[in-house]
Amino acid sequence: MTFADIPAGQVVFIDANIFIYYFRPDPVLGSACAQLLQRIENGEIDGITSSHILSETVHRLMTNEASQRFAWPMTGIIRRMRNHPSQLQQLSRHRQAIDELALVGVRVLDVTRAQVSLAADHSCQHGLLSSDALLVAVMHAHGLTDLASHDADFDRVPGITRHAPV
Repeated sequence: MTFADIPAGQVVFIDANIFIYYFRPDPVLGSACAQLLQRIENGEIDGITSSHILSETVHRLMTNEASQRFAWPMTGIIRRMRNHPSQLQQLSRHRQAIDELALVGVRVLDVTRAQVSLAADHSCQHGLLSSDALLVAVMHAHGLTDLASHDADFDRVPGITRHAPV
């Protein structure tokens, strides 16, 4: 299923990769992600994410901006960023993204300790990385079944309907 298959009125959890493809923007997937966020902003669908997904998004935007702005290769970028705090202070795209998402109207759910514990179980049951497993735990805790993500790993999780950009 794709974003175009999401019916009006639906509640959809948004994965970090959708925000990344939108904010970079990705030449292939960026347009579909922009259209999804526009539907949320227009109130056609209800977009939800979690604090850990927002943090993951901000982190990835920060590393991408640092790589582009300072011509740093992605390999070893975290070490470079730690060693150059004055250059990190020049980065702004990650901060702008947080503000833009608030304006779009994407709701952000908090993550609990119990959800982190359940995520460990989801990792084992479905072969998911910890952040993806935490996304599943948060969705389950809130009774959510629809997910906007380009990550096909979620197709292994029963009860989740993944909508891809294209």
